[in-house]
Amino acid sequence: MAWFNFFSKEKKETLDKGLSKTKEGVFTKLARAVAGKSQVDDEVLDNLEEVLITSDVGVDTTLRIIQRIEERVARDKYMGTSELNRILREEITALLTETGEDDAEDFAVPADKRPYVIMVVGVNGVGKTTTIGKLAYQYKKKGYSVYLGAADTFRAAAVEQLVAWGDRVGVPVVKQKMGSDPASVAFDTLSSAKANNADVVIIDTAGRLHNKIGLMNELTKIKNVMAKVLPDAPHEVLLVLDGSTGQNAFEQAKQFTAATEVNELAITKLDGTAKGGVVIGISDQFKIPVKYIGLGEGMEDLQVFRRAAFVDSLFGE
Repeated sequence: MAWFNFFSKEKKETLDKGLSKTKEGVFTKLARAVAGKSQVDDEVLDNLEEVLITSDVGVDTTLRIIQRIEERVARDKYMGTSELNRILREEITALLTETGEDDAEDFAVPADKRPYVIMVVGVNGVGKTTTIGKLAYQYKKKGYSVYLGAADTFRAAAVEQLVAWGDRVGVPVVKQKMGSDPASVAFDTLSSAKANNADVVIIDTAGRLHNKIGLMNELTKIKNVMAKVLPDAPHEVLLVLDGSTGQNAFEQAKQFTAATEVNELAITKLDGTAKGGVVIGISDQFKIPVKYIGLGEGMEDLQVFRRAAFVDSLFGE
């Protein structure tokens, strides 16, 4: 079944709108890069390299794309600049880390993993708690019962924000007093969810990077404590990154992947920024699948990432 069977017209419109500034920025630069040229030569490739780097694709990923295009030019001998969009599209699609099948159902919970446990990590300000709220909404909309765990016990605002999202979505939030052991909150959340046959558990964690050793120890402790309740928990360690920060998102990904076993990414705030190329670079460099992208403030604006739809939207098809 093709990806578009699960990709509604409304979702496509949201994706197109969310990526509009990135698309506009990339293609404006690309038009300048090939202006007056009839074929892809060294000058065009140099200009293309600059376009990709300034679009926050990242240096290493940009060099890989350029190398692949150079190989195609050498093989085909002559390649017109009119073909460049198609070639770029093909190479970017090839580079994007697979996130599973593109025909997978949105926000589905594996039948053999109940409750399905998601531990969410990321620095403060990237949209972490908002992403959790939107995830809870999407899962509840699908008919799943959801529990939230307020394990960021270092900031009162974090707990309050998560409780507000719980009230808004209509799902329970397990919390303790400020300064409590985050692992204890995670344990209570998972225990309560398991006792009540919940389908999904989402655990918020503190967004601190000033002490990587401390962060690593804390996240490891949370995971170990959850495993006492459910041996294979967490099923997903989701790192939330702010796409609008461009290269800063790369650095955050580097820090968190060193601190814990991140296996999924959510890249937020892609609407209103021309830095959407960061999705390509981070996916390629860290070999961690992008699972969700945030395209606006609305509840529906968190989408499961589909590489085919993303590339189609970026290249105008």
